[in-house]
Amino acid sequence: MQGSRFAFGPFVLDPGAGTLLRDGVPVAVGYPGLKLLAALVERPGEILNKAALMDAAWPGAAVEEGNLTVQISQLRKLLGPAGNGSEWIATVPRVGYRFTGAVEQIGGSRRRPLPLPDKPSIAVLPFVSPGNDPEQNSFADGLTEDLITDLSRHSGLFVIARNSVFAYKGKAMDVRAIAEDLGVRYLLEGSARRAARRVRVNAQLVDAASGEHLWAERFDRGLEDIFAVQDEVTARIVEALLGRLSVLPPRHRARNIEAYDLCVRARKLMDDAPQAAQEAHLMLTRAVALDPDYAEAYRWLAMNHWMGWVHAGGPTEASRSAALELARKAVAIDPNDAGCRWVLAYLLAYERSFAEADAEFERAIRLDPNEADAWAALSDIAVLAGRVGKGLEHIRKALRLNPFPASWYYLVLGQAQYASADYEAAVETLRRDETYRTSSRRFLAASLAQLGRLDEARAEAELFLVANPRFTIRHWAATEPFRDAATLQHFVDGYRKAGFPE
Repeated sequence: MQGSRFAFGPFVLDPGAGTLLRDGVPVAVGYPGLKLLAALVERPGEILNKAALMDAAWPGAAVEEGNLTVQISQLRKLLGPAGNGSEWIATVPRVGYRFTGAVEQIGGSRRRPLPLPDKPSIAVLPFVSPGNDPEQNSFADGLTEDLITDLSRHSGLFVIARNSVFAYKGKAMDVRAIAEDLGVRYLLEGSARRAARRVRVNAQLVDAASGEHLWAERFDRGLEDIFAVQDEVTARIVEALLGRLSVLPPRHRARNIEAYDLCVRARKLMDDAPQAAQEAHLMLTRAVALDPDYAEAYRWLAMNHWMGWVHAGGPTEASRSAALELARKAVAIDPNDAGCRWVLAYLLAYERSFAEADAEFERAIRLDPNEADAWAALSDIAVLAGRVGKGLEHIRKALRLNPFPASWYYLVLGQAQYASADYEAAVETLRRDETYRTSSRRFLAASLAQLGRLDEARAEAELFLVANPRFTIRHWAATEPFRDAATLQHFVDGYRKAGFPE
């Protein structure tokens, strides 16, 4: 899925690196524009509808169609006319757009297959829904995510995280290729539809090595039975792969379907722009109003406050208190939810309640050893505690469970590499396109500075400060949950060399 570059006219597009070159000179283009251009260039001559393009540029976000029009217009200005005087991107009225130029794929290579774990390994591929109905899509996505959560709680299984499986949504690929990409043997596929208070779910378990279907079943139930269907599917898979069922603590499910739908839609927006985070906040606030005992909604609302800290440049007393209160409520409602536990642990670390935070992380991992986000968050806190080796170990485990992760995983990895003084590796990690949607540029600037590449470091520091104008070294050092003075001084030293304000 990674590694290819695309040449057309005087341009070379590298989607993985997030760069567009014209005659070898970088062209300034924003993140949505790069994603749109990549989607078009990867399928030259094909008509891509507007929904597909908007999903490529703003995955999981609800945006106006006018944003797509603006981005296409900007791309046309940047690219200029093609060699024959026509436009590189043609409009197909009332349908979408098509890339008209000749494209050469260069430097592409499949990533090496990941080794299989020493336990039964599975990925739940996104369940498909009929048509392009957003409500049906959201329902199918929620079912997929809940099945991943239910399966991952079984310690005898190795389960790929949601970010990585949703990288395949809407893509036709051979099951063997997907299994190789993700490093698993088994895949769960299916479809889901709901109508007139009924749900229809088809599911099948495939052995990707042989192509054999190990189990398949169709469910036609009342909408109120959707969680019972999830439990049945989970039980059948666990029995097929492990030969036995283990009794786990029950999950505290949503009681209100509208609240459940709102939470499914909101959690897609959690790793996106500030505007998307605001939209998620409204959805989650409505969800807890509809279902005051819905633990997952409180958990994500707590994380939404955390993302507000990030986008605002650092935590404030009011937002910290609100987030912690919401996280505690989530755990009180559902103490057996690993996601609620690790969110509480993370926020407790920022309150410097380290003993309680460590205990909550331990409980989260014990409840769900496949919870990739918990391992990534634990890596962040371990590095700041001076346990750099453990931090690297934790983030690598997270990346194995989530090979195509959310962008913040690369920030955590780059931070750990910086802390271990592996500056070259940190620069390679932090220059990935994905990290530029996070606040990781500060670590990139520090890494470059430690390598003596001061001009590059100061350029990256300036770019970071454009998006974070209130950032100071003193405020950052005071708010990050460091437990090790030497580690803190190491980061401060890099920031000073890069020219960040004191």
